[in-house]
Amino acid sequence: MSDILNDALLHTTARSHVEMTHHVLPEFANSLGNVFGGQIMAWIDVCAAVAAQRHCRSVVVTASIDAVQFLLPIKLGHIVILRGQVNATFKTSMECGVSIWSEHPLTGEVRKAMKAYATFVALDDYGRPRPVPPLVLVSDEDRRRSTAAHARRAARLAAAGKEAR
Repeated sequence: MSDILNDALLHTTARSHVEMTHHVLPEFANSLGNVFGGQIMAWIDVCAAVAAQRHCRSVVVTASIDAVQFLLPIKLGHIVILRGQVNATFKTSMECGVSIWSEHPLTGEVRKAMKAYATFVALDDYGRPRPVPPLVLVSDEDRRRSTAAHARRAARLAAAGKEAR
């Protein structure tokens, strides 16, 4: 059986791609009938972690989640689709992008609701940061995402008073 997880080049964005779906049930909604932002953040963290682990095949931990943009509310009863992948790799870390979509279950209309970027650090067997394999950039879109991720990383490090290594 052909499968993207087995057939893709080992360290491409395609190899790290994740798609998750959730139904917005009452326990995920606030009093306005919208999904809690914190619930979406938890799903983003899981989606991005799976992408990061697929890339480096080691334990990963969340270093940051930033550039979270809430574009529109997701309603009770809607279907949430999270799509994530590794955008860029650095020495021991990688940036994962996650887009979040809201699907109306009766009409099928799908709208982009959020986007976010999460940075993960790969760990060795002793819990220390370990090098991650470089990301193989295949398409122009891969190169665009990687360039943007490097710029976001530089801005994050500058804000923290650190330099990129």
